[in-house]
Amino acid sequence: MGNDSDKETGLEALAARAEAFVEEREWQQFQSPKNLSMALSGEVGELIEHFQWLTEKQSRELSGERLEAVREELADVQIYLLLLARKLEIDLLQATADKLETNARKYPVEKARGHARKYTEL
Repeated sequence: MGNDSDKETGLEALAARAEAFVEEREWQQFQSPKNLSMALSGEVGELIEHFQWLTEKQSRELSGERLEAVREELADVQIYLLLLARKLEIDLLQATADKLETNARKYPVEKARGHARKYTEL
């Protein structure tokens, strides 16, 4: 992964901006892990709506307007994810790196390549 300076200018900087946005509006009182996870779920639902009823091919070839709407929903998802991670004091970059290592063990290339099966079925 990146070095510490990348971390400061990347996810940490975005998370700090999101927290500042919340603090300026005095919304911290509403920002419990429960509420943040529910808001995150809602935003993921809004993201999914843009793909609902599309064919596989259509989902890979989004128009400019729909692609921009998806971009905005992805940003909403990221904001709530960052706020939730900060609230729970989880280093999202480290958690992601750790999970990738776990997944590599669960899904060894020689068994998983070209399959969409769960690790328990490999």
